[in-house]
Amino acid sequence: MDFESTGGNKRVFHRLGPSSGGGNRPHHQSNHQQQKVCYHWQAGRCNRHPCPFLHRELPPPPMASTSSNGGGGGGASKRPHSLGGAGSDEGFSMRKSPNFNNTWGRVGGGVPPKKMEKVCNYWAQGSCSFGEKCKFLHSWSIGDCFSLLTTLEGHQKVVTGIALPAGKDKLYTGSKDEHVRIWDCQSGQCVNAIHLGGEIGCLISEGPWVFIGLPNMVKAWNIETVTDMSLSGPVGQVYALVVGNDMLFAGTQDGAILAWKFNPATNTFEPAASLAGHTRPVVTMVVGANRLYSGSMDNSIRIWNLETLQCMRTLSDHTSVVMSVLCWDQFLLSSSLDKTLKVWAATQSGNLEVTYTHTEEHGLLTLSGMCDSEGKPILLCSSNDNTVRLFDLPSFMERGKIFSKQEIRAIQTGPGGLFFTGDGNGQVRVWQWSAESKPVV
Repeated sequence: MDFESTGGNKRVFHRLGPSSGGGNRPHHQSNHQQQKVCYHWQAGRCNRHPCPFLHRELPPPPMASTSSNGGGGGGASKRPHSLGGAGSDEGFSMRKSPNFNNTWGRVGGGVPPKKMEKVCNYWAQGSCSFGEKCKFLHSWSIGDCFSLLTTLEGHQKVVTGIALPAGKDKLYTGSKDEHVRIWDCQSGQCVNAIHLGGEIGCLISEGPWVFIGLPNMVKAWNIETVTDMSLSGPVGQVYALVVGNDMLFAGTQDGAILAWKFNPATNTFEPAASLAGHTRPVVTMVVGANRLYSGSMDNSIRIWNLETLQCMRTLSDHTSVVMSVLCWDQFLLSSSLDKTLKVWAATQSGNLEVTYTHTEEHGLLTLSGMCDSEGKPILLCSSNDNTVRLFDLPSFMERGKIFSKQEIRAIQTGPGGLFFTGDGNGQVRVWQWSAESKPVV
């Protein structure tokens, strides 16, 4: 098994590529038309392309003027990191003129996604006697756009973090079984299992560093110099880690977000700040457009200025735990146990408002994003019915579905169309996009 065989080392970790389409309404429409919500869209059956009315819950913000060189596009904002790796806001900019406001949630031709099947329980246990005649699914996925390469066995509890450092041939996985496992990308074999003496709440990589969230501590491993250090300060379990503006942020069980800054002169991480505001554990964070976005068990998302480290505003539209936040293009996406995935866009005043809400039948867990073999953005979303759904953006047309025996809490993307899922059973599966694919309809 060769993880690195087809695509170099372009990093797409936890972020989606820039948008590739328009979807704006014609400029000759009246203000009245632009402000009216499409009745057929509300009923779920609009098939006009483009539709002259809104396919969203809120009126659009005023359009920002574009520069003479076409500055209204979805370009990426990049900045250097002393910690290494690409900037965390790549492919994301909080512009004030979203291009997809009237296309969110539109399924091409008004055709609903195909109803997915159920995995055969007997097949999963290796004992189905019906074979090809079985009316249930004998596969861990549906959809011809991707395939399962291999399953990595070894963890005994839920996998909470997966990282494939750029340019390296080792995959790192962390679990609540208190172990970090290191896998050889050529053979698929576990080459090391390191016991850390505490449940691992999260695991990420950035440049030469692998960061591990533990109870009351963050472990920092430099995989190039083979050195490690322990960062103290967190109270309780560390559930989320992210790097932004040359700082490492840790979301903790007591609701605080701790920040460290790397000092190259001393080769150490020095405490920089403690961000207070959340009243319950911080379980997800993402960096984009010089902002830190944090989601919490207090049902809120907080937006922090990365320069001042001050909370700019709090988003309270979710009614249950905010499990994951993700930046794509000029949008913020958030998933929650309230069974909704919300798409946020910036208004003229700079506030974020919900521009589209996608609802499922089960609580939503982890979000991740990548591009398919044709460069089209794909959203991966796991839910507590033990599945991962793969959606085209911005249409939310379902491209496929992944099944598991238990909840999938970790999703990581990699080079060459690779992506990884880690479930509550301790299994890590390696998937890859096919060269040719079609939507599931």
